[in-house]
Amino acid sequence: MPYDPRPHNRQSMRLPAYDYAQPEAYFVTICTDRHQRLFGYVDDHAMHVNQNGRVVREEWHRTADIRDNVSLDAFVVMPNHMHGIVQITFRRGTARRAPTTRDNRQFGKPVPGSLPTVIRAFKSAVTRRINRARNTPGATVWQRGYYDHVVRNEHDLERIRQYIRENPARWHEDRYYR
Repeated sequence: MPYDPRPHNRQSMRLPAYDYAQPEAYFVTICTDRHQRLFGYVDDHAMHVNQNGRVVREEWHRTADIRDNVSLDAFVVMPNHMHGIVQITFRRGTARRAPTTRDNRQFGKPVPGSLPTVIRAFKSAVTRRINRARNTPGATVWQRGYYDHVVRNEHDLERIRQYIRENPARWHEDRYYR
């Protein structure tokens, strides 16, 4: 059966002309498929991760260990999503690179060191490990895509850090809590 693009007219949430490989801080939210509670539970305003939640936490921290242009800031795993701040930096030992333009990229092709490439690799690693542990090869763990926000200044960064820290305490207010 040939691919029919009509029913799949999903729009990208990325800023259309923005270079997501440029050094910047990004606030990222990634949700589980169908908002399933896969990563643990919240009790008394604290998140208690299960084995799947530990996998998410380990792979998140591993992201900065294996990529020399990534550093991480505040982060939390919730029952059905995660929030984190990713800092894309210049690669260690390299000169400042010229900004990537849309003309030298091909649509849909990964841009090395970019936020989408980092998140894609993270989601893939988590999915592979969770499916191996559950013996569910090919099962979907994450919702398609993710939410991102370019951190604009120090005030914005502090506001987001506070939001991440307080997320478990506000779990009962989450629209996917019920």
